[in-house]
Amino acid sequence: MLLLMLMYTISGGILTALSIPLILGKIRPNPWYGFRVKKTLNDPAIWYPANAYAGKRLFVVGLAGSLIAVVLYFVPNVDIDTYASACAGVIVGGLIVTVTQSVLYLRRFPSKP
Repeated sequence: MLLLMLMYTISGGILTALSIPLILGKIRPNPWYGFRVKKTLNDPAIWYPANAYAGKRLFVVGLAGSLIAVVLYFVPNVDIDTYASACAGVIVGGLIVTVTQSVLYLRRFPSKP
């Protein structure tokens, strides 16, 4: 289970690290990294706030994923299936919430003709 804890902790750390440049507005519109949809890619005035918004949520998901991995590791009598399911559930569930909230946030911006 130590290997799983390391995997989930590192995965959460990677999500957290990837979110920081998005939050700080350091990533220009590009086809590889960020909240990449047609609306954000076509307008830097939408790209930066939308990516900061999504990045803040990714930051929280990464922290939560790492935290749950470490905390559950030290809970006595937690079997490996429960541990893996809980850790994956926090990360996958958090990503689903992040994408949903980010898409809803994106609707606040008017579409260009």
